[in-house]
Amino acid sequence: MQIQEKPKPLKQTFWETFTAAPHRMMFFAGAIQLLLPILFWSVELLGRYTSLWTPLDTLIPTTWAHGFIMLYGVFIFFIFGFLMTVYPRWMNGALVPKDSYVSTFVWLSLGMMLFQIGLFFSLTLAIAGIAIFMLGWALGQIALFKVYKTAPAQNKNYETVLNFALAGGWIGSGSFLLWLMTDDWSYQIFSLQAGLWIFLLPILFTVGHRMIPFFSSSIISNYAIYQPMWTIQVMLFSCIAHLMLDILQLPQWLFIADIPLAVAAITHSIKWQFRNSFADRLLAVLHMAFLWLGIGMTLFSIQSLYLLISGELILAKAPLHAITIGFVTSLLIAMASRVSLGHSGRMLILDQIAWSLFLGIQLTAVFRIIADVGTLNSVFGLSFNVIASLTWILCIGTWLIRFAPFYLTTRADGRPG
Repeated sequence: MQIQEKPKPLKQTFWETFTAAPHRMMFFAGAIQLLLPILFWSVELLGRYTSLWTPLDTLIPTTWAHGFIMLYGVFIFFIFGFLMTVYPRWMNGALVPKDSYVSTFVWLSLGMMLFQIGLFFSLTLAIAGIAIFMLGWALGQIALFKVYKTAPAQNKNYETVLNFALAGGWIGSGSFLLWLMTDDWSYQIFSLQAGLWIFLLPILFTVGHRMIPFFSSSIISNYAIYQPMWTIQVMLFSCIAHLMLDILQLPQWLFIADIPLAVAAITHSIKWQFRNSFADRLLAVLHMAFLWLGIGMTLFSIQSLYLLISGELILAKAPLHAITIGFVTSLLIAMASRVSLGHSGRMLILDQIAWSLFLGIQLTAVFRIIADVGTLNSVFGLSFNVIASLTWILCIGTWLIRFAPFYLTTRADGRPG
């Protein structure tokens, strides 16, 4: 009896492998963007705080360029990579066509590259870069909306919130573009506030609300799913109210917006059984990341109340970095790690290296908070701001080395995608 051999899979070109699924190219670009801007920022900070060299000479203030890149130019790659993967699954809809996610990746990447180069050489090039970047963003959102519109699912509440937040982020990017074109600072102020409050935070809260209880229920025994939609409404109210109070320059009243979200976030961490999540590292990193939202919003609330009572701003940007590094970055890295493992045909197990680098990101958030609130704002002659940047580079660089090969090679189990 002759045994027939299984046919060997056809050998793919690098481009075919790299574009086999939306998360591959998007996560790879996102990881590069997580690393390169902070490398430049570290050079800038070392120029500020040491005598090694002078700060970078850019055509717009580096603080504003850094803010735009970190709010809009980094995380959008992870967001599109994740949502283009899960939208069809969540709503039982059609897959995002390959040409749609490839074109989104190309225009986003080209736009961000031109913007960053333009910062040093040509304001016109920087403006063109943002315009191209926004084109890529629009193409990605249109692709997701087509899935949303045609999917048969009856309940699309989560996706509706995500669609609005993506649109908010696009508008915020456009506001930054208008600032560059008109030099009207009101556009710049709106852009940097909108990037967090009507783009990143609503998306990450909604994704966490949707996914963390689902993942927890498969690990924690006798787990009760807690996903009240009223907390989504509280989040949206808090984010919009915070944005409006900031624009109206009423920081002493921000606690009105921030306390409800702090309470909702901490309630979720308790109900979702934060302590029991450490039964599995890949689950624990999601819970640890979400806990930072409650911490950050509590810090925002304390700062606002203290400002109202005493007229003194005591925490500077510590609450902001608790949210952006502790919550946003940690949750995106946690989600990206899970997707990268599962969709590369590997076991859903977070090894010691990945676990250690995730803890390093938590340390980065702590260092950055100390830089703003600690009486000891330097050690061994280095600012904690610089130490936070160097820790970030070490951790994100390690994450890139650990996970980048997953995006550039075929699945370990031989399956397509």
